Amino acid sequence: MEKKDFRILVVDDEKSLVLLLSRILKKEGYQVQGVYSGEEALAAIPKLEPNLVITDLKMPGISGIELMEKVKSDRQEIDFIMLTAYASVENAVSAMKCGALDYLTKPLSNPDELRIAVEKVVERQALINTNEGWGQQLDGGLPPNNVIFAGMEGIWNQIQRVADTEATVLLHGESGTGKSLIAKVIHKLSGKKGAFVELNCAAMPETLIESELFGHEKGAFTGAVKTKRGKFEMAQDGTIFLDEIGEMPLSSQAKLLRILQERAFERVGGTVTLTTNARIIAATNRDLRRKIQEKSFREDLYYRLSVFPIELLPLRSRVNAIEVISSYLLRDISARVGKSINSFEELALERMKEYQWPGNIRELFNAIERAVILAGNEQKELSLADLAFLDMDLRKTEVLPGQGEKKSDLKKLEEIEREAIEKTLEQTKGHRKKAADILGISLRALQYKLKKYAEGK
Repeated sequence: MEKKDFRILVVDDEKSLVLLLSRILKKEGYQVQGVYSGEEALAAIPKLEPNLVITDLKMPGISGIELMEKVKSDRQEIDFIMLTAYASVENAVSAMKCGALDYLTKPLSNPDELRIAVEKVVERQALINTNEGWGQQLDGGLPPNNVIFAGMEGIWNQIQRVADTEATVLLHGESGTGKSLIAKVIHKLSGKKGAFVELNCAAMPETLIESELFGHEKGAFTGAVKTKRGKFEMAQDGTIFLDEIGEMPLSSQAKLLRILQERAFERVGGTVTLTTNARIIAATNRDLRRKIQEKSFREDLYYRLSVFPIELLPLRSRVNAIEVISSYLLRDISARVGKSINSFEELALERMKEYQWPGNIRELFNAIERAVILAGNEQKELSLADLAFLDMDLRKTEVLPGQGEKKSDLKKLEEIEREAIEKTLEQTKGHRKKAADILGISLRALQYKLKKYAEGK
């Protein structure tokens, strides 16, 4: 969108400030209208149809936050920047949680603050419009937004609001709910030019996690044969995603807290202080408040991380989303495996909606992949029989009183696994490395299983 087509409404009870901001923005080429109260703004919005509203936080009558809530109840696409003379983290966080993209303190110390804040909104809306904001695929190979956020439309709205700010985001949800995927969406929408850098805190030994985060100097410890950049250096001008943050050792938590407070750190074994501008997104499936009570997580770090907390819903709470997500996964997996299966039998979909999915989307993906691999080469849809392993789990809760437990005539998991391996090897004409890649296991694991089958174990 060109600046001449971008419409801005400035709202403040200080007329001199409205005139100043309007003059700065008009000089930049934007369409600008100024009003002096929340009531006047509500009357002006239907006629102007602004892309952005810049409003004072505290005004007589309708406040800035009340104005934003009233507007966004009908017009989610209109963005807000708050003006406040009460510069504090609390006010900024409060405004952002209610839907503001950014805030500026007044009086403005430099007109460039306003220009930069508005340009970020323009770039963000251009990115969203390019992807139509919903139902289209973001760059970087991410699924369409209507798949990622199916059944979580409210969370999509929150992410649009926070993406282009520098606020630290804490994603909380069960394993398999897509925390890493959503972190990547936030990074893409932010428009940051740096890399998206990921670290699983649970997968790193305590002795190595600081080296991974902050890097190390040559000779810092045994095996440190050369200087190594850490994740925070790699994420300069980008985003660092700290997955399973609840598993980070207390000793490392203190150093992470310093980065959040001062944006500074040293490499392990180093004396030079480095700085970072990386945006931090953290995720956990643990109850961090309980870990605080157990003295295994720092309370001050928790409050620094949860500037903008987002709670992700488990799949069992998104039953109506299962068809949308499953259909997308089916097409993607089928194409990757080299088959033409593009739909589900109605009974199969019903059964999938009944199933509780304790492993969430990760389990759903694995189940569909397994079913596709086992399906016939000429098959065009997945049937209830193809999802027999889900049926088996459900039968445990479907036995009627007095009937006793019905003996299942379904195959054991080991048999399903063996069939999957055999069919995949048949598809790849015996090429073990290709088969292992399709099955999502290592070549060594595949060779071990084949040896076990050959020995008849």
